[in-house]
Amino acid sequence: MYNVSPISLPVVTGKAKVKMSGNLLKNPNGDEDFEHWELTENGGDEWRTEEMSVNTFYDESVTKYFCTSFQQCLKRQVIDLLAEGFDPENLDFVQPGITVEDWYTCRTDCGCIYKLTVTLLNENQEVLADFQPDDVTLDPDTDDCSWKKVTHTFTDYGPGLRFISFEHGGQDTKYWKGWYGVRLTGSSVTIDL
Repeated sequence: MYNVSPISLPVVTGKAKVKMSGNLLKNPNGDEDFEHWELTENGGDEWRTEEMSVNTFYDESVTKYFCTSFQQCLKRQVIDLLAEGFDPENLDFVQPGITVEDWYTCRTDCGCIYKLTVTLLNENQEVLADFQPDDVTLDPDTDDCSWKKVTHTFTDYGPGLRFISFEHGGQDTKYWKGWYGVRLTGSSVTIDL
């Protein structure tokens, strides 16, 4: 007969500190045109993707971006966290930090408007928390037209998180035919778990 000592399991207190690798957004730079994106508004001459003629983006491996037209263009991706392999009990108990990041810029000859809305949703796709900064208007006469980053981390949003909706876009400010609106690339959603 063996004498077995009870196993002592660690007790989880507070937030987890390990960051899971990987961007949960698919096709964040337009490499696959609009694969994985729902075009929720497609005004003017509609969305399109373009190659960077001169790569001024901080990550030289990014060679494409999404661009908008003279009327509002918005696109969305909804991330199903259970389908991505996250455990619902872990999401409810730990409520890991969720960091969103987006990059945008304007052309040197036309201003633009940039919009972003990120929403945390429960299983019925009801809102638990959202991040919707004020619309940003860029003017090439007063802005340097460099890529600008917006970032936000959700914490303490309560139990029930099952989906993340990421929607962004905009338009140009001069209503020029073509694709003179905001440029978008490098979008990401990551979860600290």
